[in-house]
This record gives sequence, C-alpha cells and structure tokens, in this order.
Amino acid sequence: MSTARNRLKFAWLEVTGFCNEFCDHCYADSSPKGTHGTMTVRDWTNVIDQLSGMGALDVQFIGGEPTLYPSLPALIRHAHRAGLSVEVFSNMSHIRDDLWETFTECGVKLAMSYYSDSAEDHDTVTRLKGSHKRTRANAEKALSLNIPLRGGVVAVREGQRVQEAARDLSALGVDTVGGDRMRAFGRASKGAAPTIGDLCGHCAHEKCAIGPTGDVWPCVLGRFLNIGNVMESPLSEICDGERMAEVLADITAVHGEGAQSCTPPQFLPMCGPCGPCVPSVGHCDPKEADSETGAATIGAPA
Repeated sequence: MSTARNRLKFAWLEVTGFCNEFCDHCYADSSPKGTHGTMTVRDWTNVIDQLSGMGALDVQFIGGEPTLYPSLPALIRHAHRAGLSVEVFSNMSHIRDDLWETFTECGVKLAMSYYSDSAEDHDTVTRLKGSHKRTRANAEKALSLNIPLRGGVVAVREGQRVQEAARDLSALGVDTVGGDRMRAFGRASKGAAPTIGDLCGHCAHEKCAIGPTGDVWPCVLGRFLNIGNVMESPLSEICDGERMAEVLADITAVHGEGAQSCTPPQFLPMCGPCGPCVPSVGHCDPKEADSETGAATIGAPA
C-alpha cells in the first residue's frame, strides 16, 4: 500500500473506544463503557513516525471521542512535528482548554457530527442530555478561533430534521457539510454480520485505519476486515502484505474499480475529485448521484 501503485496517504488513528455519548448507530460500538485500548502513547508516536516515513500526508484522530483521550495534545503535537496535517473528528461536546491551544498552535482541522437543529432530537440520538447545546457552542468557538471546521449529519431515524441540521451548520459558518446514510456496522447492525457491500468501496485505497489495540483495518467501518497489527509488524509490511492485497481485491470485486476514484470528504480531510455531498443531492457516492433514493443520506461517522 505504501508502494507507488497504492501509496499510503492517509490514516485514521482511533486512539480510544471511550465516548461520553451512546449513539445507537455508532459503527465503533463506543460508549461511556469503552476504554483507551492497549496502545501506549509511545506506541502511537511510533505509528505516527512510521506514517511520516512512508510518505503519508494526513492523519485524523478519532474514537470513541478522541478529545477524551488524555494524551491527545501530545499526539497532535508529535504528528505536527512529523509534518503531517492533522484533523480531529469529534462530537464537539467536551473540549478542554489545553486542546483549544493545541488546535490553534498546530493548525488542526476539526470535523464534527451533528444530528438535528433541534436540541431534543440531537440529544435523543446521542443519548446525552445537553450535548446539542455544548456541541453547537464549541462549533461557534472553533469558528471564532478560525479553526477549519466541517460537519456531517448521519440520517438515523424518522423525523430527524437532517436537512435542517445541515442548514443550521451552514448558518453557523461551516462551509463543508457532508452526508451519509446509517450503515450496518457496530451497534447499527443490530447483530447482523457486516458485509463489504455496505462499505462505500473506497476502503484501503491510499488509506488505512489503526485501532486502540493496534489492529489495522482498510477503513474505520471495515474493522471486520483485519489486515494486521502494528504491535506485531511494521505498518509498511502490513500495508504491502498479502492480506492487504486480498482485502483490496475483495472490495474491488464487490464495488468495482471505479469506487477508488473518489474519496468522500465526510470521512477524509482531503477531498477529490468530487465535492461534498450536500443534502440536495442526498447521496454519499457520486456514481449514484443520478439515481433515485427513498431517504436522505447525509451524514458522517458517529
């Protein structure tokens, strides 16, 4: 994957499975009962160094809720020193003062999940009373500090006001609002086995995800397709290994080669060749943009 034919450009770093929210649709099955896993700060800095050495450009810290990981500022600073562009995907309900300082000093970009313009509806999705108020206030603070911020609304329930949520973010000054439907992974699967067919098809192409126990996946949703573990093998060997080739072939067999030509911006900090899927389009994949759909499909990871 780090070779010229499929260079590793981006990695999700899932530093924790702990989250202060308990959304029914969470693909990572994170919650207040989650943990920070077994990866130490030194393990994570080693991964970051490997990514930089492999020529990666961007990392996105995720969770769980990454802002609740105590050493997130240290990891952000390490990635910044390593020359990587940093984005943090957060529910934006709990951001400490030291994190704001780190965000501004290291040029961090933020991405946020947002479920409704209605506080009651948003809090119903997150199962955390007051989360809408805190999330919206922190979005305003990020924008006031000139921190780049993009948002997304995952459509998870009837009457959720997803269109209004997207317009509310735009009214706040959030320039990029992405979207997706709920996908059958984690708690959203309700016990069903995950399938490659429910992935977007862009997984593993120039990207990978690393979990809090060191497992490597083709993307954050494709954690059922384990590729290796950074505690056991160098990331370069994992990404250029036979298992990665097998997973790429399996994904391509289901979605076709064309799926790799687009990177949905609701999941990645880099965008291209398409722009973000807005609510008026209602699709997460440009190849489906001309087809009919029965429901809005706007959103972002949990």
